[in-house]
Amino acid sequence: MKYDESQITDDLFVHAPYEEEESEELHASPRSFWKESLQRLLQNRGALIGFVTIIMITILSILGPVMNKYAFDDQDLLRSNLPPLVHGLEWVGFDGTNSHGKDVYADKSLTDAPAWIGTDEFGRDLWTRVWRGTQVSMIIGLVAALLDILIGVIYGGISAFYGGRVDDVMQRIIEVLVGIPNLILIILLILILQPGILTIILALVITGWVNMARIVRGQILQLKGQEFILASRALGASDRQLIWKHLIPNTMGPIIVTLMFTIPTAIFFEAFLSFIGLGIQPPLASLGTLIDDGYQDMQYFSYKLIFPAIVISAIMISFNMLGDGLRDALDPKLRK
Repeated sequence: MKYDESQITDDLFVHAPYEEEESEELHASPRSFWKESLQRLLQNRGALIGFVTIIMITILSILGPVMNKYAFDDQDLLRSNLPPLVHGLEWVGFDGTNSHGKDVYADKSLTDAPAWIGTDEFGRDLWTRVWRGTQVSMIIGLVAALLDILIGVIYGGISAFYGGRVDDVMQRIIEVLVGIPNLILIILLILILQPGILTIILALVITGWVNMARIVRGQILQLKGQEFILASRALGASDRQLIWKHLIPNTMGPIIVTLMFTIPTAIFFEAFLSFIGLGIQPPLASLGTLIDDGYQDMQYFSYKLIFPAIVISAIMISFNMLGDGLRDALDPKLRK
């Protein structure tokens, strides 16, 4: 049917009623997903407290070991088992007295460089050793978590994207790794190799990437059949472009959240291995070795256990609070 153009006149078209509020709403720049997620994260007090605490601990782990003249492995038997002493904070217990109320510094005629949080049985300064140990534990946790992400994202992405027989074979490998007790595998590897930082990182990475691979696989299986993937494929996008430019960026939310929970898990495993004597070896310090040393002298020198325990507890709680906040902020279902 052909329309008669003479029947179309100007009076058939009228302007829509102008409303200033709607105009401002239409002209407002749309917020991206990441900006909106950041805004929700900043409104979460628990996540902010956790983030600030992690930053403070990280700064102290870098600057703490150089804040006094003692190295983490300097030994001085004259300064052995000194209680905490901080001038100006004697009223909160940092007064240099032992459990019997005796001034240990005056008894040993020590007037130079008091030990802020005490010394161990070899006279090594605990302030330096605690922050040096925190530095080692944070490095192990961060490197192990990043390697877990690298392996898990690649493995899970390939498995989900290609599917079929490739996915079946790769998932059977994961099931075999999951069936092996994680702790036993880590302990066996450390017993075979020389205990140290690299050995612990390798032991943590062997099976630590499995959870990340499963999460990435599940996310990509949901995304790869959606319209924007089909449109990109129809426009000639290669498999590599589909994976790295479309699928992986859309799974960054779960990946970041998993990272925040992986780091404290790796730190805990390192502390546990060092506590049972399979981790960092003296004189190098980690939070696990310091807690082990403090546990042995807990009855008479409780400060040796209290300070490293406070630091590792703060790290674990802060990462979990930040991870919970990120999970809430990056969940589209929680948008208001």
